[in-house]
Amino acid sequence: MNKDLLAALRSEPSVFGAELRPPRAELAAGEGMDAWIDTYHAVRRLTRQGTFVFLTDSAVGEKEEDNLRHLVINLGTDVPRERIVPFLTSKHSVEYCLSYAERAHQSGFPALVVLGGDKHVGTPRCLEHAWQLRQLLRDRDHTLALGGWANPNGDPERQVDYLASPTFHAEFYLTQIVSHHNLDPVARFIASAERRKLELPGVFGVFYYRSANARTLNALNSFLPVPIEGLTREFGEGASAEDVCARTIRTMMDVGARHFYLSNLPPGRAQTVFAAILERVGVTT
Repeated sequence: MNKDLLAALRSEPSVFGAELRPPRAELAAGEGMDAWIDTYHAVRRLTRQGTFVFLTDSAVGEKEEDNLRHLVINLGTDVPRERIVPFLTSKHSVEYCLSYAERAHQSGFPALVVLGGDKHVGTPRCLEHAWQLRQLLRDRDHTLALGGWANPNGDPERQVDYLASPTFHAEFYLTQIVSHHNLDPVARFIASAERRKLELPGVFGVFYYRSANARTLNALNSFLPVPIEGLTREFGEGASAEDVCARTIRTMMDVGARHFYLSNLPPGRAQTVFAAILERVGVTT
């Protein structure tokens, strides 16, 4: 029997997952269907090889298709639900969020990442803080494993305070994107968590930068911390996108990070790219 995410985080030396983004809701019918077919194939291939897949919700403020509805309708019964972890942001009504968590539970998904969502773009949050939504969900269902969010680039003590608080209402957390070009803040965060014996397992985000295209990197920089100068230099020296991603993982492992999710993988080649990155890291799936 496959382990669910929480069991794997608590027992495995390292867990590697892939974050996929559902198609945008405003895509035309044909274009949206093609995008979903790519997503289905990526989820199937990754989960069948034992990889955990995180599916986002309203990424960077843009309205996305209902990830859960499409998964339940189209993936069938042969895809292991315990390997799929949907995201839910509070950029919906409270009623929708409660219904979403209930649907996730009824459909056999054992874990759910619950985030606030970008405050500056898109639909407003129904609740000011993600922990408030997690509390509502926890009051209604004690069986779903809930995941929260942390920013290892921020003040380490404050972040650990947040994660250690009894009001966090989560069994694990994901982090904002990290990079080997900005290691010191993450190292301080990990050291603080270890010193204070934080038991909550964390999954560190690593972005798959496909190139050093200046326009793309500058656009991304408005949503996540992008080390533009370091990436430009690294790609200019001949590194591949897989090399760059693997260097971040290896560097983070050196300072104590154990679990990772890879973001921005191309859906049509997600499994191939994922395997190539981990081969460079020196691990197999």
